[in-house]
Amino acid sequence: MSTLLAFYLLAINAVTFGAFALDKQAARRDAQRVPERYLLTLSMIGGTVGAIAAQQLLRHKSRKEPFRSTLWAVAALHLILIAVIVYRAR
Repeated sequence: MSTLLAFYLLAINAVTFGAFALDKQAARRDAQRVPERYLLTLSMIGGTVGAIAAQQLLRHKSRKEPFRSTLWAVAALHLILIAVIVYRAR
């Protein structure tokens, strides 16, 4: 089970990073953008690390509000969820 979860997290974070990269490219070319709702959904379903990495490394969506605050709220929610899981596993 943990191997499957690790594979899922690796995959969703790679997809999320890729979606941010595509959106950054589209922004530079003035092309059709990836909807913010889609980027945040990817983050919510496990791609938070990929989203924050892309945001920092690509300097994309790092100042846009309320997107930035929402992304950090999702990250905080994930950290709380992990803490609860670890605490209950004791």
